[in-house]
Amino acid sequence: MSHNPARQTESGGSASQVQSVDRALGVLELLARLGEAGVTELAKELNVHKSTAFRLVVALENRQLVEQVTERGKYRLGFGIVRLAGAVAAHLDLPRESRPVCERLAAEVGETVNVAVLDAGAAINIIQAHGSAAVTARNWVGARTALHASSSGKVLLAWASEEELAAVLANKLQRYTNHTITSEAALRAELKRARARGWASTSEELETGLNSLAAPIRGGGGYVVAAVSIAGPSYRLTVDSFNAVAGKLVPGAQQISSRIGYFAPAESQLT
Repeated sequence: MSHNPARQTESGGSASQVQSVDRALGVLELLARLGEAGVTELAKELNVHKSTAFRLVVALENRQLVEQVTERGKYRLGFGIVRLAGAVAAHLDLPRESRPVCERLAAEVGETVNVAVLDAGAAINIIQAHGSAAVTARNWVGARTALHASSSGKVLLAWASEEELAAVLANKLQRYTNHTITSEAALRAELKRARARGWASTSEELETGLNSLAAPIRGGGGYVVAAVSIAGPSYRLTVDSFNAVAGKLVPGAQQISSRIGYFAPAESQLT
């Protein structure tokens, strides 16, 4: 049987595509070990033609994963690696570093505070702090909530890439209550408002009688990695109180961000 480089793998991709990914990762590993290397050296180490090594380096350079030390010179790892590492570190540190801030917010506001991250098309809560006003200690940890119907979800969508947003909008937006946003145009407008003011809210959109607000948490690379939210019954956490509560929530989100490595530019806001 003749060898077909374009044969399909079990995951649906071609063998040549998998090989290209493997070689690109090899370039990164080599630069991590060597510090700096030229295309000729990389080609020799990878046992590939020089033109192949050059194409791999260009693709990685376009993603800022490698950079040239000097024009037409050697290559080294780029700051894109720092961005990716920062995102991983942020997720690893997030539960530990956000808990004291969440507990302080819960004590100040009296309502339940959660931190959620994006996970396979939903917002999943990873930690929770109960306020003194909470009637029941409902456990939201591990709960997955719809992105379009929760304040944390709206934050994660508002600062997501267009590709991530399009993937959510490709499916029908489920209605949970009479107040749930189910229109793409209405949701996009809501996300635009969230970005403009620096926080998102829901008013009985996920559950009747439940209101919430959320603000973005940024990691070391400046990207939004999570959302911190305050939720409570609509008769207590009223729409009229949203601005005042956001005045406590947004600084809390900024504090968590700084604790996991985000340094905001001078006189800037997390918007």
